[in-house]
Amino acid sequence: MTVHPLRRLPLRIRLILGFAAAMLVVLIAAGAFVYWRVQYALDSRLADDLGSEVTDLQRAAILTPDATSALASLGAQGRDAQLLDRSGRVLATGSGFQGRPALLTPAEVGAATSRPVSTARGYLFSRRGRHLRIQALPVRGSGPAAVAVAAVRLDQRDEALRELLGQLTLANLGALAIASVVGYRLARAALLPVERYRSRAEQIAAGATGVRLDVPDSVDDEVSRLGHTLNTMLAAQEQAASQQQQFIDDASHELRTPLTVLAAEIDLALRRPRSAEEYETVLLRLADDTDRLVELADDLLLLGTQTTSVPQRQQLSAADLLDGAAARARASLTSGPAREVWVSAATGVTVDADPVLIRRALGNLADNAVRHGAGTITLTAAPFSDTRLGEVVLTVHDEGPGMPVEFLPHAAERFRQAELSRAGEGNGLGLSLVDAIAVAHGGQLRLCSTGHHHRQPTPNSQLDDQPCTHPVTGATASLLLPAPADAPRPEGDRA
Repeated sequence: MTVHPLRRLPLRIRLILGFAAAMLVVLIAAGAFVYWRVQYALDSRLADDLGSEVTDLQRAAILTPDATSALASLGAQGRDAQLLDRSGRVLATGSGFQGRPALLTPAEVGAATSRPVSTARGYLFSRRGRHLRIQALPVRGSGPAAVAVAAVRLDQRDEALRELLGQLTLANLGALAIASVVGYRLARAALLPVERYRSRAEQIAAGATGVRLDVPDSVDDEVSRLGHTLNTMLAAQEQAASQQQQFIDDASHELRTPLTVLAAEIDLALRRPRSAEEYETVLLRLADDTDRLVELADDLLLLGTQTTSVPQRQQLSAADLLDGAAARARASLTSGPAREVWVSAATGVTVDADPVLIRRALGNLADNAVRHGAGTITLTAAPFSDTRLGEVVLTVHDEGPGMPVEFLPHAAERFRQAELSRAGEGNGLGLSLVDAIAVAHGGQLRLCSTGHHHRQPTPNSQLDDQPCTHPVTGATASLLLPAPADAPRPEGDRA
């Protein structure tokens, strides 16, 4: 693709060239207007004088048949005049045109015998005395004269216009030069912050961290707003890069541990011959470790591919979603102490969500209640207290001691587990997945424990102002999700 040569120039040079071109057009237009007005005024005065002279000559030629006497009667006024017959022959001429041919051509003479004729000779830069304005009138007298011709020399008029042209040229060039210098300095000053931004961007591209653009707080213009926006973008990029690096480090550590255990168990099993029962026991342990490894890899993949939008939204029954999570919890409780799982949901409550993601989120919450909670597990669904927000609250509550208060803000961070749960199952990604799914749906994850509350950050800032509604004791995880716009009103609860 061919690049225009002007586009190769620096931006400030292109700006000043465009500004200078615009100024040149304006100055030329203004100069042309001034020149035209002066020329018009001078020409109007000369036209009046010439009209008076040719009219006096016409009257004299009518009153005095002798052409020479008629012209002489005008005195100095007839200096630049002639009287012609019908063939164009000069009958009498003023002292200014002695020895010169007729001022009119034969064709102009023929026209002037019947009507007034105006013409000119020479141009603005003609030699002195060669630029004339001529006017002729027909003479209808008894003498031989048929045409009265008067001329006016435009020497003084041309000199004035030439002087005006020179002055306008010098003035316009000076104005253009001053405007160009001022425009260049202004453009340079305006683009200086952009050059500083570019220099800082080079440092960042070279690997510098923690670098920000130097944006003065006292200035609020397009460039300064661009600088603030770029600083915000840099901060977001650094935070994302830090989170990505932390995620990679944590994932590497978390994957290394089960892989090392698998390798060690396999190596130990191969050191000596074993019985079929011993091999079966080893294979069962390996299968269990492999399941946890697959679950960890699945969680990592889901977190890595989860975006801030959910294209596969559907209108889903909250009661059906809770029934599925409750069935998962009951299946996990078969090998432990006797605990009950209850579902309480209004039959008309629906959510606008991706079915796979929401079932995964509720399943993770139910798994947490099974692994780390105690007593009865209760799953509920109800419209949010502020119905104007159009949100539905899905909660998973258990009667256990809950999380430590100081751990609540970190519970949804990746690979973070409370000290009391480190010896249990899980990889520390469950609540991270739930939070990512909630944010993708425009909702919010809330974690509450023994009267203390924590709200995860959400793009929907209106949700932060709404209170939590759940039992004071025990631990509650609440998932706020949008309801469909045309969702029916709830009819009643069922257990």
